[in-house]
Amino acid sequence: MSLDHFAAAKVEHFYKNIRPMIHFSKLNPKWARYFLKLFYLLIVTSVLYFFTSQWSYDDPYITYRYAKNILNGIGFVYNPGELVLSTTTPLLALLLASLNWLWPNLPQLAILIGSASLAAGGLILFQLAMDQHTPFIGWFCLLLYPIFPLTIITLGSETPLYLVLILGTILTYQNKQYLWTGLLAGLAVLARPDGVLLPILLAVHFLFTTRRPVPWKAIFLFAGVNLAWFGFAWLYFGSPLPVTLAAKQHQGAMEISERFLPGFITTIKWYASSWGYQLDAILAVIGALYVVKFRRWFLVLVWTVTYFTAYSILGVSRYYWYYAPLVPGHKRLAGAGLNFLWEQRILITRHWVIALAGFVLVLFSAVSLTQLRDLWRFRNIQDERIPVYTEVGNWLYWHTPSDASVGALEVGTIGYFSNRRMIDFAGLIQPDVASQLTQATTYEDAAIYAVEHYFPDYVVLNIGIFPKLREDLLTSRCQSLESFQNGNVAVELFKCRWK
Repeated sequence: MSLDHFAAAKVEHFYKNIRPMIHFSKLNPKWARYFLKLFYLLIVTSVLYFFTSQWSYDDPYITYRYAKNILNGIGFVYNPGELVLSTTTPLLALLLASLNWLWPNLPQLAILIGSASLAAGGLILFQLAMDQHTPFIGWFCLLLYPIFPLTIITLGSETPLYLVLILGTILTYQNKQYLWTGLLAGLAVLARPDGVLLPILLAVHFLFTTRRPVPWKAIFLFAGVNLAWFGFAWLYFGSPLPVTLAAKQHQGAMEISERFLPGFITTIKWYASSWGYQLDAILAVIGALYVVKFRRWFLVLVWTVTYFTAYSILGVSRYYWYYAPLVPGHKRLAGAGLNFLWEQRILITRHWVIALAGFVLVLFSAVSLTQLRDLWRFRNIQDERIPVYTEVGNWLYWHTPSDASVGALEVGTIGYFSNRRMIDFAGLIQPDVASQLTQATTYEDAAIYAVEHYFPDYVVLNIGIFPKLREDLLTSRCQSLESFQNGNVAVELFKCRWK
């Protein structure tokens, strides 16, 4: 074959096989959209997991232990034989147990699920904006919602999964896909009990704004999902509500604690020191004044306000993951603020349009670069307590009897790796310990109560805290075995004899 014939054959091959792939979006617009969405999910999930795979914090390990006990045939319990519901997210526990075949490392699997949930949440916010013909807001949320620090630091917990279920419920409701609405709303409640706020809002909205027939199938599906769990929980635990809610309320009642509402101000101050987040907040304020135009965004914002109000009334103590559900509403408002500024081009002369476009681009770039900077830093961020607690848990697993009990202030990581019966000084595992937390008491008072009533065989105590417990009980009844340290975190392990 001559060179000319060879070249002609290659050109023909290109037009027959390769060019249709390049023009895939034109030939198959529906499938092209699916492909792009899948590509976005894979890329964003991979990026988030890459930067956060080393991140973890103590509380989610309680849920991981429930999942592990399910897998080991012990039951839906934290301590074997103690029927207490101490996880706020039965859905994540069951999901981790179900997907264990995919990845036996439950903490890493939880981060992967959370990363995919944040990516999917960005897509849903984008679709909500596109349905309202506000693509500017959609792109803002698509690019910046998944990488907002307040949501990223909740990876490993149920919060990202909870948020994508909430957003999915709103999207399907607005598209009148009521069966999906019922299913997703039911799963949102199983992801976190406060998820019930959204179906209540949707029911009120439907009754007052829609003349369509009541979607009974969706209602029955929602009820069926929840009745199945709540019926089981009532029979199994004696109550469908997790004991952690009362524990967090008792913690919030302490004089030394900060409740949810003042804690919100504290959380804002963490971000106020960065000019990128200051611009983000200013855009959100502008968007709040402008948002009336987009009525179908009403549900996202009303749910955000309802959530904030409910947690303020509950009076729980400040934990940063309680503020992450405010992020979708915030990013939507910030996107609306940027959209408002861009729309002002119709009020100015043609000569100033380029200047306005540049100004909007600078604002968007400033917010984006700030979040990307923090995402980059996240690769090297680690809670110093987790390596210490992991080491303590592994030591207990290899050096103590399988029926030994261990008392500690933070039981998640230690309990997960030790597989020992845990006595929780913060009251998340034993409800009666939580009841000791009042305005006039401290965590040390609850720890002393727990030690005197449960007599743990071993006590893990952070060095420098609880001097009264150490002097009055541990010094006379317990022997110091080991100490563990990582950075500024140091703990001491005691073996106790109470008889």
